[in-house]
Amino acid sequence: MNKPNREEPMSKMVHKTLRHLGTGVAMAAMLATATAHAADDKLVIVTSFPSDLTDVFKNAFMKENPSVSVEVVNKSTSSGVKYLIETSGNNQSDIFWASAPDAFEVLKENSLLSKYESGVGGVAKELNGYPINDPDGYYSGFALSGYGFMWNERYMDAYDLPEPVEWDDLTKPVYHGHVGLSAPSRSGTTHLTIETILQGEGWEKGWQTIRDISGNAKTVTERSFGVPDGVNSGSFGIGIVIDFFGFSSMASGFPVDFRYPSVTALVPANIGVIANAPNSEPAQKFIDFLLSETGQGLLFDPKIMRLPVNEAAYVNAPEGLPNPFDGSIKSEVAFDTAVSQGRYNVVNSLFDVMVTYRLDDLRAATVAIQEAEVALAESGAANPEATKLIEEAKALLHTLPVDEAKANDPEFAAIFKSKRKKKTDKIEGRQAEIEQEWDNQVVQNYQKAAELANTARFMF
Repeated sequence: MNKPNREEPMSKMVHKTLRHLGTGVAMAAMLATATAHAADDKLVIVTSFPSDLTDVFKNAFMKENPSVSVEVVNKSTSSGVKYLIETSGNNQSDIFWASAPDAFEVLKENSLLSKYESGVGGVAKELNGYPINDPDGYYSGFALSGYGFMWNERYMDAYDLPEPVEWDDLTKPVYHGHVGLSAPSRSGTTHLTIETILQGEGWEKGWQTIRDISGNAKTVTERSFGVPDGVNSGSFGIGIVIDFFGFSSMASGFPVDFRYPSVTALVPANIGVIANAPNSEPAQKFIDFLLSETGQGLLFDPKIMRLPVNEAAYVNAPEGLPNPFDGSIKSEVAFDTAVSQGRYNVVNSLFDVMVTYRLDDLRAATVAIQEAEVALAESGAANPEATKLIEEAKALLHTLPVDEAKANDPEFAAIFKSKRKKKTDKIEGRQAEIEQEWDNQVVQNYQKAAELANTARFMF
């Protein structure tokens, strides 16, 4: 520390001391201001993706942008949309990040997204005629996804099960009790899978396939990631999943495999800036980072294994990961987001009424029909009466409470605004009345189908 000059007048010493103090105060104020700005540099992301994915991007982004503090709010897709709608009057979120394009369309229609078109180059504009980004600029695709099934190879060997190739394979009796799936009301990716089957096979045939597969189900999981977890652990052998669940399990060393059936679609997973985002600049930076060469490369992390939207990224793709731009994924379904969005809640409610909350009744009817068909085949003789009973049972099992025209009717679809997280949750108003009518019909049909099938089986 400098000693004061004893010959210096006291007035000068006081003036110099005050000047130094002033400089220190100014510097402290500047530091405080900088700290305040750093604290204000925040980013809140609402997402349906698990932490295995979000942590990789969060940590890499914060490393490049150390002044930004990233908070991740994890919610299922439908819960996330509901949350953003409910909090729109005092929005504190900046980004919505999820797989389902129809969820983004709902937010867009409700003016809950802000336009942002990233200037990052190299991102494909479309794939098989499907736009990767929202044509109006409200959200961007960052990865591509298809739908199919994964299976545990050791489990399949232990139970002597054949590898499935098409959706219809999973309706066969050999797979009874070996399949796991989630509900579309609980998972945006499962909703996309259900819609892909409905759009690819048609309303009537699609629901028949979905119900027959569900009749073979061991469980309907609480969240979509419960399906790959169940396959990985061997709780069940086969899971209905979005492709990256299969790829990431394979890359992590689990004894599993994945296949796209011919009835599948390739649809972008998306990200968008929320309207009135309090931190719109960091939000835009995050989207740019996600679409950059560095960000796209992170999709190859073994815990993620998603398909980039940047064709150039596939130069560094892990072995075995397909490239959707070279035609190696055959997708027969031209996915219609508008159709999916329009009947989103109707499809979810219908699945819950027919499958999620009546799984035991559905399985009982399914196994009764399967056993009756086996008994008929093993008898080796024609039995018109038994055949008729079995066909009547199958018709009851596959009867739908609502046809496609009604499901697609905007006025009818508008009735379905609520979802049940569990069977005992209360739904009110007209939706409750309709769901109760559906449930009464479904229960009656399942029970009658089981009775008819059992009658036919005991004829032999």
